[in-house]
Amino acid sequence: MDAKATLVTLNNGKKMPVLGLGTYNLRGQNCVDAVKTAIDAGYRHIDTASLYQNEAEVGQAIREKIADGTIKREDIFLTTKLWNTSHEPAQVREAFDASLSKLNVDYVDLYLMHSPIGATVDSNGTTVLTDVDYVTTWKAMEQLLDTGLVRSLGVSNFNSEQLRRVLENGSVTPVTNQVKCHVRLNQKKLIKFCKDRNVIVTAYSPLYRPGSTLGPEDGKSSKHPMEDARVVEIAERYKKTPAQVLLRYLVDIGTVPIPKSGNSERIRQNLNIFDFALTPAEVVTLDALNTGERLVKFEMGLAHPFYPFEAEF
Repeated sequence: MDAKATLVTLNNGKKMPVLGLGTYNLRGQNCVDAVKTAIDAGYRHIDTASLYQNEAEVGQAIREKIADGTIKREDIFLTTKLWNTSHEPAQVREAFDASLSKLNVDYVDLYLMHSPIGATVDSNGTTVLTDVDYVTTWKAMEQLLDTGLVRSLGVSNFNSEQLRRVLENGSVTPVTNQVKCHVRLNQKKLIKFCKDRNVIVTAYSPLYRPGSTLGPEDGKSSKHPMEDARVVEIAERYKKTPAQVLLRYLVDIGTVPIPKSGNSERIRQNLNIFDFALTPAEVVTLDALNTGERLVKFEMGLAHPFYPFEAEF
């Protein structure tokens, strides 16, 4: 084992590693290999979803690493998610059971509502948005805790108002809100809102997008953050990669990043961020890279009353 993430205690007393492996767009044997590489490197937090169509591969990798003695099931914190087309309360248990069957494990550590927007697939195979209230979906998810097949519940892509409604109307407080969060979209207002309510923010897409640019053409923020002189300077100071600095920044502002990679070397590097910490001044320096803009806005849902990304935070 090369490295190990620290742990954060969730509001229900369960513990979650402060860095995990994201698996979006990892498929087939590439997914199996990536998860096994991550576990060998020391990862103990794996994130998947029904949408990703790789739950079977994620589960296979975990079972193989249990079988070879590398880990026990209780060593791994496993997350999967309820997709938008299963928001009707009567659909929730069936959707969860389908995910658990594909994963082929005894239980899931964390089950998230993937977004506040419900949908259905019509007779033509077209996805059509529905008006199912995410609060009713959440109440159906709460019943899953009674089965013992899931240990914690959370949400994803919720803004502060949507999270507030769940907190006010549900019986169970979400342990996390998983949102897009990186140095260009640092979500500090949402992080504070969540922290004040004892909800952890999990950061997906924490390394932005390799090859993309965003922000004013001022010669600094127009570059990819990994190429930004401020990031490079801090990386050189600690003898770390720019990616490691960007991940450490997210840890230091209070989130749990889940970087996705299928590259074995980057998988190992991404975890190796717990032997240094940024100074308050360095955090402020990186705060300046924030633009608040989104690359992906889920345009299909723009007109939906529960569209989450129009709110300030």
